[in-house]
Amino acid sequence: MMETKTLMQYRNPIQLLLGALVLTIALTGNLVAQNDPRWTEPFPPFRIAGNLYYVGSTGLANYLITTPQGHILINSDLEANVPLIKASVEKLGFKFSDIKILLISHAHWDHDAGSAMIKKVTGAKYMVMDADVSVVESGGKTDFQYGSTPNSFCPPTKVDRILHDGDQVKLGGALLVAHLTPGHTKGCTTWTMKVNENAKGYNVVIVGGPGVNSGYRLVGNALYPGIVQDYERTFRVLKSLPCDYFLGAHGSYFDMETKYTRLKDGVSAAFVDPNGYKKFVEEREESFRAELAKQKAAP
Repeated sequence: MMETKTLMQYRNPIQLLLGALVLTIALTGNLVAQNDPRWTEPFPPFRIAGNLYYVGSTGLANYLITTPQGHILINSDLEANVPLIKASVEKLGFKFSDIKILLISHAHWDHDAGSAMIKKVTGAKYMVMDADVSVVESGGKTDFQYGSTPNSFCPPTKVDRILHDGDQVKLGGALLVAHLTPGHTKGCTTWTMKVNENAKGYNVVIVGGPGVNSGYRLVGNALYPGIVQDYERTFRVLKSLPCDYFLGAHGSYFDMETKYTRLKDGVSAAFVDPNGYKKFVEEREESFRAELAKQKAAP
């Protein structure tokens, strides 16, 4: 990581101003770079399997689980995405107002900024993993990485149910299990469920986020001392989960666009990809190990 001088090292007002600018860029540059226009690019909604549907954008994944007693939505994304999600739900023939439970993969603004709006419109109960609750309810201000970066803030949203590792979320016959997979955020959550397709049961894994974002400190992180141990825990958990349908918080995790094309071409099991899941987890763990080694070797 690039060293950043403290402001006191600059000797005159011009240097002080430039120093402040450099510091601001160092803190926010990576954040701005993450604002991908594909995040708000509409994508055709579609049924994945059973009662599980995709209602997200090209870059940000949202999932609708439908039941006779109402529906479950995973991820709210940016506020700008809420109308897109609503349109997708309605295009599939369901009512947005029938969403009874709102879940998230993790407390980063690109996955939870629209939560307050969705709660207001639908009255859904908001359920969040315990270690991410303070970030959600502070609007991002207690996040270990982005808590001092206003560009990452979003409307604070009250959590209705605090989840813990292994908790179940049930509605109208649907059952999801929350698996704590921390590191990316302290409460990052991977969701699992079962779906029935063609009279056969399948395991679904919706990965919360195992990546190490640019700027993350794995060594000597005073705001997140256990970050390395948490990432290691995450990879143990992910490798232990049985997976048929491989999904995640971003479509890029599971090559959504390619698989969607295959689905439209008549390949009904296009999203069944246990080998792809295994490869994804292995690659993310290798990237984590490489970054950890790099930071340990740095002065």
